[in-house]
Amino acid sequence: MLMVPSSLSYKPTPPTPSIHFSHSKQIIQCCSNQNSRHHRAESGGILHCEENLNRRLIVFLSVTTSLFPNLSSSAKTKSKSPFDERRLLEQNKRIQKENNVPEEFPSFIREGFQVKVVTPEDYTTRESGLIYRDFAVGEGDCPQAGQQVMFHYVGYNESGRRIDSSYNQGSPARIRMGTNALVPGFEEGIRDMKPGGKRRIIIPPELGPPVGPSTFFSSKQFEVFDVELLSIQNCVRRTIAAFYSDFVCE
Repeated sequence: MLMVPSSLSYKPTPPTPSIHFSHSKQIIQCCSNQNSRHHRAESGGILHCEENLNRRLIVFLSVTTSLFPNLSSSAKTKSKSPFDERRLLEQNKRIQKENNVPEEFPSFIREGFQVKVVTPEDYTTRESGLIYRDFAVGEGDCPQAGQQVMFHYVGYNESGRRIDSSYNQGSPARIRMGTNALVPGFEEGIRDMKPGGKRRIIIPPELGPPVGPSTFFSSKQFEVFDVELLSIQNCVRRTIAAFYSDFVCE
C-alpha cells in the first residue's frame, strides 16, 4: 500500500474570512481624542524601542564582523598546511621505526580517509594505482594463468607492523594464477615477476582485500608486501573415480 506523506497529501483550504474596511473605519472614527493621544504615545514608545534594538543589532554585527572576518569561509573549507603534512609524516616514520621496518620502506601521510604515499624515486606507479620496486629481477619466464607459483612473502600495514609472513609459517605459499584466489593487487604485482625475483608491492585499498568483521582486515589501508618468487610450475587436471578432480602441479 502506498503511503502518502502528510506534507504531500491534499487538504482542503478553509475559506479566508473577508475583511470589511468600512467597519474598521467606523471603529476608528468612534475612538475618542483621549484614546487617540494615548495610542500615539504607545506607538511612539514602541518605535523608540525598535530603534534602540536596531542600533544594538547593527553594533553587534559590526563588532562580530571585525573580530571574525573569515568565520563563514573557514567553516566551509579546510586547507592542509605543509606543517601538518610534515607532522603526520614524522609521526608515521616514528611508528615505523618502532616496528623495525626494512630499509627504504614507504611512508604514509594519512588524514582521515585521504592518504598520500611517500616513496623514493626508484618506485614505479602503474595506472591501476599499484606501486612496486624490484630489488632483484630474476630469470626465466613470467607466470601464466593456470600455472602454480611458489613464493615467500612478508606483509605490512601502513605503520610498518607485520600482518603476515610465510617465513613464520615455515613453508612458502603456493597458488594457481588466474583463479581469483589472490588479492587483486597481489596477483597483479607478481604477474610479471620471474623466478628468483624479489619485489616490494604497495597495494592501494581499491586493489586490496575486502574489509569487515568477517575478514582479517578491519579498515581500508594500503598494504605492503615483500615477495620472493621461488618457482613456477605447470599444472594438469587429474580425475579420480569420475567424481573428483584436482590439479597436479610439478
